[in-house]
Amino acid sequence: MKEKVLARIADRSATVGVIGLGYVGLPLAVEFARAGFKVVGFDVSQRVCDLLNSGKSHIQDVPSAEVDEFVKSGHFRASTVATDLAPCDALSIAVPTPLGKTHDPDMSYVQAAAQTVAEVAHPGLLVVLESTTYPGTTREVVMPLLTAAGYTVGEDIFIAFSPERVDPGNPTYNTRNTPKVVGGITPACTELATALYQSCIETIVPVSSTETAELVKLLENTFRSVNIAMANEMAIVCDKLGVNVWEVIDAAATKPFGFMKFTPGPGIGGHCIPLDPHYLAWKMRSLNYKTRFIELAGEVNTAMPQFVVDKVSQALNAVRKPVNGSDILILGVAYKRDINDVRESPALDVIKLLEAQGATVTYHDPYVPTVRDDDGHGEPGATPRIRHSVELTPATLSAADVVVIITDHKSIDYQSLVDNADLIVDSRNATAKTKPSRARVVALSGTSELPKQGLPTPARRENTHAMA
Repeated sequence: MKEKVLARIADRSATVGVIGLGYVGLPLAVEFARAGFKVVGFDVSQRVCDLLNSGKSHIQDVPSAEVDEFVKSGHFRASTVATDLAPCDALSIAVPTPLGKTHDPDMSYVQAAAQTVAEVAHPGLLVVLESTTYPGTTREVVMPLLTAAGYTVGEDIFIAFSPERVDPGNPTYNTRNTPKVVGGITPACTELATALYQSCIETIVPVSSTETAELVKLLENTFRSVNIAMANEMAIVCDKLGVNVWEVIDAAATKPFGFMKFTPGPGIGGHCIPLDPHYLAWKMRSLNYKTRFIELAGEVNTAMPQFVVDKVSQALNAVRKPVNGSDILILGVAYKRDINDVRESPALDVIKLLEAQGATVTYHDPYVPTVRDDDGHGEPGATPRIRHSVELTPATLSAADVVVIITDHKSIDYQSLVDNADLIVDSRNATAKTKPSRARVVALSGTSELPKQGLPTPARRENTHAMA
């Protein structure tokens, strides 16, 4: 059976299915289509499937022209009908794995996808889970659903895990040129999954088990979470010492060995870094072990939006204004620069915290024309408020009591920002290269030249800019 599937992969006669057509699934489906496979994409959203079948992409990193090309050539189609996956020789599961309020993994999407696969399973089927999850998920959750019909793993059905490594907006690394880790339930499973991904991805890294592959992704993002937490705590330390944290980090980064540069900010966002460490911590709690280091990093990172709000309050107090009643403009609501993804964005927390203190908050983001309160942080059952990005004009900037830089999009004219705003809280060091002008800029940490008696007169403003 294995040899038959290997042959179908090699001559591209195999049909590949991708379950979940979001940030992970759609780029993967496009790469399989580019490699010459016929690809069936499955998603529960009729809107997404209709959009894709009309040749339009809903994912920033996947051009609509590519989707249109593969739809017209017959290499890709999207469907909400599970039985359309029945002819597939291989199925990749790329569905969400969110966390509950108590940071317990929600396996419902993975379980539903695995059940769908079980309903269309047949001898020779290769199933690969890509959703980020805790070690043991593939063996403990997915495999039992697929073996209930009597299939033997490694002989007539093949199961593996391959962690997604998508970095939205990355101009250098994409699905094709990012090395792919693959671990199977058995060596035969690993061999088949490796062959499948080798057809469309440049570098494959086989490992000994699904648990190893699952843990690889958690290590990668826990490493980042811990180091970002260290940078964030250093920002707080520098703030208390009156030292510019950006200067400290840039100087430390000149060391050619033994130091890796991480930078502070208003918090962490996206689907991976804020969530992945909790999968590992949850699994370890079930084994009576507390991951103290990981959980402490989470506490530091989670506290950063409040730290930024405190900075805003201090900046306004220095010019004799309260947060209550102030007009505050948030610059950037995406979780990182130059993308349109607001999942777990710290900007949403900053907005909620400022509004809780009575501020009137608007936002500008060139990539996010609208944002809902439930785009990452809404309360279940509540009617979501929809916000609209305001135009970034000199009048908008001068009308704001304070502008808070949360996401440092490259397309923003930061010189215009300091030329037209009165007060800026810069959590990203985005204004560091601007020339001193009208605005007073408060850094995330360190000293700032805020006036003691309110805003200066226009004649004095050219000398009052403090680099963030």
